[in-house]
Amino acid sequence: MKLSVIVPAYNEEKTIWRVLDKLKSIELIGGFEREIVVVNDCSSDNTEGMVKQFIAENPLLEIAYFRHEYNQGKGAALHTGFRKASGDYIIVQDADLEYDPQEFNILLKPVIEGYADVVYGSRFLGGTPHRILFFWHTIGNKFLTFLSNMFCNLNLTDMETCYKLFRADIIKNMVLQEKRFGFEPEVTARISKIPKIRIYEVGVSYYGRTYEEGKKINWKDGFRAIYCILRYGLGS
Repeated sequence: MKLSVIVPAYNEEKTIWRVLDKLKSIELIGGFEREIVVVNDCSSDNTEGMVKQFIAENPLLEIAYFRHEYNQGKGAALHTGFRKASGDYIIVQDADLEYDPQEFNILLKPVIEGYADVVYGSRFLGGTPHRILFFWHTIGNKFLTFLSNMFCNLNLTDMETCYKLFRADIIKNMVLQEKRFGFEPEVTARISKIPKIRIYEVGVSYYGRTYEEGKKINWKDGFRAIYCILRYGLGS
């Protein structure tokens, strides 16, 4: 079995090396192998140079690199990554340091035990470390999750989480449209409509960034998320 790790990257020269180094060092449970798929969404900094140098210095690591010719958004980078992935399962890993790849095994456990087709890593469950940051950002996340749950008939605690683990055939056969941060509510709505889909949620750590440190999502993305919840939740 193989886990494909999709890394969408946009102007992450300060963190991309450390993320890739962490991905290199993880030991997956259940005999899972690992491949890394980096999709550079036309970064204007030295993200590409850092990735290519890392690949050159780690020739035995299974890692593929792709670059968009113009900036399209995180969702578009994920679409590219899903198409290129060759694993049996696929997980998303942002190119910053907000999530710890060492916790992949927490998400893999329900899969290995035969319970889950999709696993979400919630920042609001369990006793794992969480950086204390923005009150209104947290309220916004919980509101969007509540609204998504209402339209999708789910009981998630963190719809907007980066850590989403999919059985590869499920996500590869899905026609996704959202090219920015609308990916999260869209994919949740589409998954919820699959007959007999088994969705699990586990607690993960969260080492959030400030906007000065490179956080990119903003209030406009929140309004887009509401639109996506309504659009895809109602069946479009």
